[in-house]
Amino acid sequence: MSNTVAKGAAAALAGGAIVGGVLAYNASHFAAPEAPAAAVPAETADAVRLAKQATFGPTKAVVDAIVAQGPEAWVDGQLATTGSTYADFTGSTYAKPTCEGAADVALCIQTKFRAQPVAMRFYQNALTKPDQLRQRVAFALSQMIVVSGMKVESTAGIAAFQQAMLTNAFGNYRTILREVTLSAAMGDYLDLAGSNRTQPNQNYARELLQIFSIYPSQLRIDGTVVTDARGASVPTYTEADVDGVARALTGWTYARYGSTSVPFHERPRNYAVPMVQFPASYDAFDPGAKTFLGVTVPAGATPQQNLDAVVDAAFNHPNVGPYVARQLIQHLVTSNPSPAYVARVAGVFNDNGAGVRGDLKAVVRAILLDAEARGPVRTDPDYGKLKEPVLYLTSFLRLMGATGDGFFPYARGHDLNQKVFEAPSVFNFYPWDYPLPQGGGLVSPSTKLTGGGLDFERHNFAFHYTLLDSILGTGRDYQANPALGSKSGTKVNWKQWETFGTNVDGMIDQMDLLMLAGSMTAEQRSALKAAMLAVTDGTGSALARKRAQTGLYILLSSPQFQVDR
Repeated sequence: MSNTVAKGAAAALAGGAIVGGVLAYNASHFAAPEAPAAAVPAETADAVRLAKQATFGPTKAVVDAIVAQGPEAWVDGQLATTGSTYADFTGSTYAKPTCEGAADVALCIQTKFRAQPVAMRFYQNALTKPDQLRQRVAFALSQMIVVSGMKVESTAGIAAFQQAMLTNAFGNYRTILREVTLSAAMGDYLDLAGSNRTQPNQNYARELLQIFSIYPSQLRIDGTVVTDARGASVPTYTEADVDGVARALTGWTYARYGSTSVPFHERPRNYAVPMVQFPASYDAFDPGAKTFLGVTVPAGATPQQNLDAVVDAAFNHPNVGPYVARQLIQHLVTSNPSPAYVARVAGVFNDNGAGVRGDLKAVVRAILLDAEARGPVRTDPDYGKLKEPVLYLTSFLRLMGATGDGFFPYARGHDLNQKVFEAPSVFNFYPWDYPLPQGGGLVSPSTKLTGGGLDFERHNFAFHYTLLDSILGTGRDYQANPALGSKSGTKVNWKQWETFGTNVDGMIDQMDLLMLAGSMTAEQRSALKAAMLAVTDGTGSALARKRAQTGLYILLSSPQFQVDR
């Protein structure tokens, strides 16, 4: 393929903007997309959009299922679907790990004391398991309430935490707050484990209020900030509230295993189960009265009563509905939802229609079936969200029918600055309110993972795993690497594209549908076809594959693929 032809096709897709990354996204903000070249049925375009919002990447089978069932029935089916799990990583091998006598100590540490095995399972689930929506919501929740393997050195701990997110993805948000508070991994990550009456640690208490539930400023039901007469935001809590919560949560520590003849605090930690109170002889819990968020816990209340009071006070704060609603919308649908959209979803959080607060199943259903989420590709210049690296990887791999042990996307995620379950801070890989450069006040959370070398990493990924894949045979990086914990490697399916033969229009139709939701313009289609037809090396399936590789490379590099609208 001529580089000139390829660059021309890419420029046509980008509308003249730099291909990939934040600059292309800015261009898509300032110039709304043109009308598509060919009329894809509205219900089909909407089905692809729903697949982008509710799965880890559209496939023909998923799109066909949505079209056949309709969005509402398909979403309801997904709300009842299970299949993914991390529970096996909480068994005794991981809960009571040892590398004594291991043939490869480094590999043992990587597979028993690190997040890698759980992250690899995450990708296995994302590529092939049927409970796609549950996984997407669990992933969103894990980025709203963060535990990171960068500090927590326990495979079992990371697995137990992520299993809680998966199990409760369609449960109640109060349950999540309670399980997170008692999580051994969280106890390690934000220092609640070991917090005691003489030195109550405020770290978890502060983040529970600031990030996991309430938010520092008062919010209206539509997510907008309440301000005073001077225009300053009105705070939701004080330092005294943080101190009261910290005191109420004293005395919790890791469950232990091993001989009871060894002092409790010297026994190994069990990260696979919730935290427990220190034995009474340690006198770690503060039994005094505490006041926080307008609630008073009387002196003499039990540790469990104190914990329940904290969780209830945080969960029932009026900020939680709009705060959770906005972030879930951002993770699933669009970075800048209208205040009305946030208000509608927050209303469902506050009351699911049966008097229940915090019902995430009802919340997720409301998000995906809202009028602002459904319909053909949106042309509003303020609408959409940039694919974060995880979704960029999984969307490509699901398009390619990939299967495997998850090591390949886990490793490539590191290159793209998003190593699953190893966020750099409690604020995740990006904050929800990260501003879109030159965006006129818009936010674009995942844009924080672009710019400079990271844009080129995306481009290099597209280049290596499309155009170069034929040179590398089945792909060198797809192969198993046992020394790094990869047992089976990753397989992709090029035959699906080879069967098109010389039918380039058919290839483009399939790419346009699954990658762009049928939004390709006539100019873009013409440029893409010219680039693909410029490939004349080979015959039969070999020629078809090379043409498909060219088309996929151009589309993977384009803002139209990288920005979901």
